[in-house]
Amino acid sequence: MDEDKALFPPVDPFSAGARGRCPRCGEGRLFDGLLKVRPACSNCGLDYSFADSGDGPVVFVLLIVGFIVVGAALWTEVNVNPPLWVHFIMWIPLTIVLGLTVMRVLKGVLIALQYRNNARPGEIDRG
Repeated sequence: MDEDKALFPPVDPFSAGARGRCPRCGEGRLFDGLLKVRPACSNCGLDYSFADSGDGPVVFVLLIVGFIVVGAALWTEVNVNPPLWVHFIMWIPLTIVLGLTVMRVLKGVLIALQYRNNARPGEIDRG
């Protein structure tokens, strides 16, 4: 990690993670597809085997997207009162798109923060 600081300038983990970029160089792609993490950075060669976001982003996605969609659905029901099929056509696709988009952003940010803080999954500090 010390040699990384000498070779690469610090990268903002929130910016790099939200853009899906490498947490070390800020240039290479972090994801291979929508949510699958690449094996390594194509730009600087950083091995992404340390990256394990686990279920952390899922909890926040459920809370954030659920709050937005349920709030908007309730507001629409009270103020517009559309038929049930309109609710299905509006809220199911919105939930899927928002959920996947927010999941990708939060997963990238969590991985970038893991790198920045030198956190490794499964390690517990018993000091």
